[in-house]
Amino acid sequence: MATKFSKETYLYWYELMQMIRQFELKAEEMYKMAGKIRGFFHAYIGQEAIAAGCMTATHQDDPFITGYRDHGLALAKGTSADACMAELYGKATGCSKGKGGSMHFFDVKNKFFGGHGLVGAQIGTGAGLAFAEQYKGTNNVVLCFFGDGAARQGMLHETFNMAMLWKLPVIFICENNNYAMGTSIQRTSNVIDIYKLADAYEMPGDKVDGMTPESVHEAVARAVKRAREGDGPTLLELKTYRYKGHSISDPQKYRTKEEVEEYKDQDPINKVLNTILENNFATQAEIDAINSKIDTLVEQSVKFAEESPWPDDSEVYKDVYVNDDYVFEQD
Repeated sequence: MATKFSKETYLYWYELMQMIRQFELKAEEMYKMAGKIRGFFHAYIGQEAIAAGCMTATHQDDPFITGYRDHGLALAKGTSADACMAELYGKATGCSKGKGGSMHFFDVKNKFFGGHGLVGAQIGTGAGLAFAEQYKGTNNVVLCFFGDGAARQGMLHETFNMAMLWKLPVIFICENNNYAMGTSIQRTSNVIDIYKLADAYEMPGDKVDGMTPESVHEAVARAVKRAREGDGPTLLELKTYRYKGHSISDPQKYRTKEEVEEYKDQDPINKVLNTILENNFATQAEIDAINSKIDTLVEQSVKFAEESPWPDDSEVYKDVYVNDDYVFEQD
């Protein structure tokens, strides 16, 4: 069948989504082993198409910022599996030096600005990043991700008003996976379609199928083009689903097993794989080789984390505040 996207794009999507999926499954396995990974853990399993579609619709220099379900987007932006797994372990070689943990991944080099544990806090910070890009005169666009639960925060409304007023180059992306911690949006809001919140600020808004990288890419590409042209922000509600609970300790009593299985029938990785095979973009042997490479990288990340040192006690007060002698410089 004919496709809008190239063989290379589909193979990139498949490899990235598989990397995210296998990393999360392995990390969950290590979490359940006593003492390996501690604290909270929020898996991205089921939402991989969003990361994939966003990556092909943006440039590497476009900053990403998100909430605490951050592992998948960090991997997509280029943070190594080693650095991600080490951070989950709390090791000094982690992407946040072992001091952030699951919810606070950070990678300046790859333009990934968190990983934020406070619900909705990244929405205002995302607009701040966009203001910085606008102020410096770059052509970069910020992608600011948040969940349907964060859409209930007052921070969203204050930020939307400011972002539209100043025409900031930011795309607000609501990853609507149907539940906040465990409460459906139908029980918390009279506005069921989150994208309609943009109407109050005369901001463009759209609802998008978040279970296919094709639809995500197209919607994000439109919004990014608008922002690069100086026309300001867009709100995209990407309808997706998390196969796991809110966190690893979530008993998931608010939804049925049948509901989860129904969504798994729409698995984004299987959809991309089927397209690849149906169009002869790769043989099964080539797919097996990709899977094997990913398995090796994920296993290596565990070995790297296991063998990495703990942060030194002297690190505890570092990276909390900017040094007094810090001077802002423009490139």
